[in-house]
Amino acid sequence: MSYPALIAAVGLAAVSVVLAWPAPIMLSRAAWPARAPARALLLWQVIALAGGLSMVGALWLLGDAFFPGHPWVAGIPAAILALYLVGHLVVTVVQFERQRRRHLQLLLLLSQPDPTRKRTLVLDDQAPVAYCLPRGIGSVTVLSKGLFEALDEDELAAVIAHERAHVEQRHEVLLVAFKAWRAALPWFPIAARAESEVEALVELLADDQARRTQPDDVLARAILQVGRVQETGGSSSRNRAVDRFRRLSG
Repeated sequence: MSYPALIAAVGLAAVSVVLAWPAPIMLSRAAWPARAPARALLLWQVIALAGGLSMVGALWLLGDAFFPGHPWVAGIPAAILALYLVGHLVVTVVQFERQRRRHLQLLLLLSQPDPTRKRTLVLDDQAPVAYCLPRGIGSVTVLSKGLFEALDEDELAAVIAHERAHVEQRHEVLLVAFKAWRAALPWFPIAARAESEVEALVELLADDQARRTQPDDVLARAILQVGRVQETGGSSSRNRAVDRFRRLSG
């Protein structure tokens, strides 16, 4: 047995435990991410990537401690974990792409182009709906007739700016990555919390992008108005809308 490798494996395992439990909890409870969502998102990515690498590294060092001089044998557990994590990422990306294509096909059947806005589709739905469907340079903004009825023209412009910010900043890439992390570790509560926190942070980041061209009070009013009209999404979505409104209104 190689004791230096064993000590290094234990140390790296301790790092992975810190990154997998107390660090995400502390970050999710902190108040500063609301003021700096871009930095918070970067930190979440660092925690996720470093946590995965530290787990793989700890397994490799542990194998090396028990099988010194046999690197191929020692690396089997680490390789299995790495392939497991990467495999879930690939599967999640493929599923996302299939769902996106299917969604687009349905949209083309159930919506009509907005005559005054480029790359915008209008759904015949009374619920206030607004989102962007990412597809590279051909991304489309989806709005519902209920949204036109619920918002004034300036509020509608603010909502569209927010939704298009998601596409411009490629937020779907972040969301897919953390969705893959949760799918790979469904029994791990921190994975679910990380996905939820990242979803909330990308909303704040899109708000900040929209604020560059839209007044804060208009965007805040639109968020509150849509939140009042919508009856779906659960208490978590409503709480996020309230937090975004308070953040924008000072």
